[in-house]
Amino acid sequence: MTETTSPTRLPSFSELPLRPSDPPHSAWGLWGESDQLGCLNHLTPARVKAAAAEIKSGVSVGLSWEMHQMHVPPSYRSKLEHEIFSIGENINDDKVAFNTQTSSQWDGFRHWSYPDGRFYNGVTQEEVRNSDSTRNGIHEWTKKGIVGRGVLIDYYSYAIEKGFDYDPWSFTRISVSTVKEIASLKGITFLPGDILFLRTGFLSRYESMPKDALINLMGAPEFHYPGLESSLESLEWLWNSHFAAVAGDNPGFEAWSAGLGDSKERYRMHEVILSGFGLPIGELFDLEELAEQCKKEGRWSFLVTSQPLNVVGGVGSPPNPIAIF
Repeated sequence: MTETTSPTRLPSFSELPLRPSDPPHSAWGLWGESDQLGCLNHLTPARVKAAAAEIKSGVSVGLSWEMHQMHVPPSYRSKLEHEIFSIGENINDDKVAFNTQTSSQWDGFRHWSYPDGRFYNGVTQEEVRNSDSTRNGIHEWTKKGIVGRGVLIDYYSYAIEKGFDYDPWSFTRISVSTVKEIASLKGITFLPGDILFLRTGFLSRYESMPKDALINLMGAPEFHYPGLESSLESLEWLWNSHFAAVAGDNPGFEAWSAGLGDSKERYRMHEVILSGFGLPIGELFDLEELAEQCKKEGRWSFLVTSQPLNVVGGVGSPPNPIAIF
């Protein structure tokens, strides 16, 4: 079981890494050398209790995309396989086989390492693939689950309201300043331990596209999508805001294009967010009904719960998330 310590103070982004031998911008050792929870440590009992005050109307909204909905996944990932079979007269069982990355998912700390093959708190690719070690497995998150205050940044609605010529499948980099502007317009104040949700409209567009168009787009060598801008400014804001987790309705949270041009656009945040900060990344969350409920209630914060699969040593997991207003 993971062992954590409580730091006397949280370092700012400019103070990372904490040791010269650690990778750029990493916070290894902050919560102890054997810690496997990373920024989920921000979800203290006091913050969970405070988040419960978000429950006012009692309306609950599931945030999981249907697991079969990615009917045209990338070529390197498989679709859901579901079989119902009989074990006796009028008695059924079923079995399901799926890639944890082809529907709503949490990326765990074994998913994307630094270029040198080191994951959060120094776990190596060799350790993940060639040993009996379960360090950084997704099962560590199930011991308490993920429970806290969620906040929605609805960029898709913002772009429509502003009259932008916006395509939810374009390489659109959403800046920190834009996120802050949306937060200001909606009266959102970010708090330590928040779980940040970013709606880009990607899933809404996916569901409305003809299958032939999906096949062409998903198989294109320059597959791209919108998301938070990949930059040092974004990383600094994410770390200094003390988020417990981040999630979006797109395939990678950050904006991405496989046909990247200049060096700035080639910057990747996945390795720093996951393996440096220990900050869980949620992808392909269904935020459509959530956005509608936020508009209906006139508020963009809520209690959110999530319980990943208890797969020892798992890399990722369906999130099973629920927002409660």
